[in-house]
Amino acid sequence: MDTAQLSFENIKMQSLFLTLMMVLCLFFAAWAKVDMTMEESVEVYLGDLADIPCQYVFSEQPRAVMIQWFVRNPGSSSRERIYYGDNTQQIVDDGTDFTGRITVSVIGDQEGVLLTIQDVQLTDEREFFCQVNGMAAGNGEGKTHLRVFDPPEAPVIEGVHAGISVTNELPSRIASCEARNSFPKPNITWYRDSSPLTPTHGQINVVTLVTREFSGFYTVQSELQYKVAKEDKDALFSCEVSYYVPEGVRTAKSKVINITVHFPTTIIELWKESPQGLVKEGDTVELRCQGDGNPPPPFTFNREQASDDTLVLREVIRGDSGVYQCRSLDLDTYEQVTGDMQLTIHYLDPAFVVPKDSEILLKGESLTATCNALSSLETATVWFKNGQQVGKGHMLFLQDATYDTAGEYVCEVTVSSLPGLHTSGSVHIIVQGAPQMKDADREVEMDEGTGKWVNLSCEAHAHPLPTISWTVTGSQSWREVLTRATEHSTVSVVSVKVTSDITAFCNATNDIGTETKSFSIRASKPPSEGNGVIIVVIILCILLLAILGSVLYFLHKKGKIPCGRSGKQEITKENPNKDDIVVEMKTNTKTEDAGLLKGVNGDKNVPSNQVTMDMKAIR
Repeated sequence: MDTAQLSFENIKMQSLFLTLMMVLCLFFAAWAKVDMTMEESVEVYLGDLADIPCQYVFSEQPRAVMIQWFVRNPGSSSRERIYYGDNTQQIVDDGTDFTGRITVSVIGDQEGVLLTIQDVQLTDEREFFCQVNGMAAGNGEGKTHLRVFDPPEAPVIEGVHAGISVTNELPSRIASCEARNSFPKPNITWYRDSSPLTPTHGQINVVTLVTREFSGFYTVQSELQYKVAKEDKDALFSCEVSYYVPEGVRTAKSKVINITVHFPTTIIELWKESPQGLVKEGDTVELRCQGDGNPPPPFTFNREQASDDTLVLREVIRGDSGVYQCRSLDLDTYEQVTGDMQLTIHYLDPAFVVPKDSEILLKGESLTATCNALSSLETATVWFKNGQQVGKGHMLFLQDATYDTAGEYVCEVTVSSLPGLHTSGSVHIIVQGAPQMKDADREVEMDEGTGKWVNLSCEAHAHPLPTISWTVTGSQSWREVLTRATEHSTVSVVSVKVTSDITAFCNATNDIGTETKSFSIRASKPPSEGNGVIIVVIILCILLLAILGSVLYFLHKKGKIPCGRSGKQEITKENPNKDDIVVEMKTNTKTEDAGLLKGVNGDKNVPSNQVTMDMKAIR
């Protein structure tokens, strides 16, 4: 025989042997039993380690056990062995997807083995078969489905950039959501705010596209088609992806987006943007128009052209008051919507004062002045003179006019509710009358020394302005040193030399009358030199008397001069001569100062306080 024939014969013998062994196994299996225990599925993350246990129990103790692991080929019902082991050897088959990545070990003390797969791949998701053969003790087979998981990337949402009109009849595409690189295939759910969206005919459509990548991962794209309403202008849309993991199901949410909703204008508001509060003549006014539509429609105003939605009125006058209106035309529905407002321009006319400009009064007369200003608001009037308030109200009463009444009166008209409105007017009051001087009815009296110069002043109030003249009697030496005139008075000052008693008259005169004021000056002579000598002599006499009195008092104390009750003492000698002198001293009770002062003033009477010396001949 040649080599080919020998090989064929060997194959026939091996096949016959295997067939016989199978028959024997089936024969003995009818009597023997093997209980197999395997998990229905094992779940594991991509790249992790997978353990698939295979447990078996023989009803009879086998002499030998042969274990084989098989895996189902993708997309078919065929199987491929990846492992063989018995009591003598353990072989991992070459040329399979699991070569170099699997090991088989015994599970503890129990009868069973553990298939371990390292670095699990997506293609490892298959059915794994554990086949146990105990020969005459029986055989059995079990299977486990290996499931592989890999979470997707975070979902990415993108909304449409263009506006979506509520007038569209069919649902419009508003956003798309994508979840990439997931295994197994994930699911996408849409949300409006926090509420999930369910496909509804004519309202909500969800279009989903699932792509299996070359790498084996799944990418899911979902498009939301939605019939928008006006209320959706503030709504937030998002998508949520749910995916499987070994522990169950997890979810991941996208960011939220807002869409632009276009809807027609149904209401227009027109209001005053500036100024705040009431408007007065001369203000610049801004009117603003706004509608509730989107996008905002173009506006037109009924009075003037405006820029966009704002109408500017510069330096308004009262004639600008009235109703203002803005209009818009919706280009989708061709409906016109209007809004209006009332604008009131407040005013205050210039003050009108009666009497106008100026008024002449005679002294003692009365006058009522009025100040009025036409205004759209309530006004208040205050009168001032020289910066001081002199009255309130639009009428000013001047009674019993005097020269102090004359002057300029200013009325100020204000509006309390609108401080920017104010005006003023004035009237000049002139009081006419004869000249008037202070204390003209009382003569001014003065005592001045002869030879002195004396200033006499005179001030006269009057309108028309008075002139002042002087009449002086008793002196030829006088002159006017000052004359000054104001709006209502004249002042004159003269200087007069006193040579004797003088009478002077100040005469103030105008077209209405005359006023006179008189001055009387009494001239007095200065003290002469003779009177001075007399005064000195008197003083010396008083000093001598004081010294003599002191000596006599001393002698009296020593007892050398006895005195009687009468207050007189005679001084005698034993043999008096007729030529001897008796001295008698009398002292008055009044003070010496009074008599001395009278003597100084030139009084020739004997002083009241004196010392009298009587010279008597003693016979």
